[in-house]
Amino acid sequence: MPAMATSEVFLIALTVILAVPYAVWRLLRTDHYAPLVVVQIVGGILLGPGVAGALFPEAHRFVFNPQVLTALNGVAWWAVMMFVFSAGLELDLGDAWENRRETAVTAAAALLTPLALGALAAAWLFRTPGWIGPLGSYPQAVMGIGMACAVTALPILVLLMEKMGILRTPLGARLLRYASLDDILIWGVLALILLDWHRIERQGWFLIGFAVASWAVRRLVAAIPEGDRWPVALVWLAACGFAADWSGLHFMVGAFLAGAVLEARWFDEARRDQFRQFLLLTIMPVFFLSTGLRTQWGAGLGGMGGAMVFGAAALFLVASVAGKLLGVQIAGRVLGWKPGEAGVIGWMLQTKALIMIIFVNVLLDKQIITPETFTALLLMAVASTMLTTPVVRPRLARMGL
Repeated sequence: MPAMATSEVFLIALTVILAVPYAVWRLLRTDHYAPLVVVQIVGGILLGPGVAGALFPEAHRFVFNPQVLTALNGVAWWAVMMFVFSAGLELDLGDAWENRRETAVTAAAALLTPLALGALAAAWLFRTPGWIGPLGSYPQAVMGIGMACAVTALPILVLLMEKMGILRTPLGARLLRYASLDDILIWGVLALILLDWHRIERQGWFLIGFAVASWAVRRLVAAIPEGDRWPVALVWLAACGFAADWSGLHFMVGAFLAGAVLEARWFDEARRDQFRQFLLLTIMPVFFLSTGLRTQWGAGLGGMGGAMVFGAAALFLVASVAGKLLGVQIAGRVLGWKPGEAGVIGWMLQTKALIMIIFVNVLLDKQIITPETFTALLLMAVASTMLTTPVVRPRLARMGL
């Protein structure tokens, strides 16, 4: 039997990536606690070397061979760049500014408290070697894990609010404001973590060039017909991703900035929603698979294996959930919220999944954390997101929403 061409094996891999999570989601009816995107993330982990690779090593090596992985990684890079761009595009800073006191107090409390607890959890964990990457410093790794515990995934938040029927309500508008401001802070902190003194001149030139180019692109996009705006925006996205990566930041930082400097009102809302849904359905599963292929279960932890990874994930989950709920409770007391609001808002802002996974992928790419730390954070993101819907639905019912 002749050997299969790389294109044929690639299509086998793509079939598995698209079919398996969808079949599990539809047949097991997991939407109550795990929407399709969460099942796809879990599917990526299960299809990785730690599970499928261990159970079916020969088949795994055949399907996910180096040539196929190279092709999949290229698709994954572009998929996640477009997704992060769309997240930046959705930011509504005008609404946040109109409600700046409430937004600033809530966003700060919801970010800083889990960040502090996450950093403390990291510091405690780092007493055992094997968690900090070869190119990462202690402060970078502590701050990175702290921020990973504080992240809110704006796109997943939107998805869950749609399913719960609160997206277009006053509560939904408040949640979007809080999460949007935290999104900006998250990417700002990431830029600080990645600050490379050996490339500081390049990064300075990137910031200057980006400011000038943003002014020009904004004027151009505002002036051209809407039919031309999407092609121009994608060219702008690719250029920003390249420039950010060249400067030593990361192409995903550039992707977020590319979307954040454009106005969402320049792009039809229905087309923006379709664009996001298209990405989630068609090519983001490839990113989830590529993420799962990077998981490791304790090979670098002195033989402790998966137990240490699961223990670290549990530690991060406690820090994340407790920090977010505590921070939002503090904000609710300061702002005089109605009973029950802080609990709902705290749990909704606990949603992580996509953005946190993107965030920790950057930390792993830059070797600030090890694959074992990455795996623990990935498990934490999945668990925290799966907790959200079952906890929030009864609370909304009690509030009459």
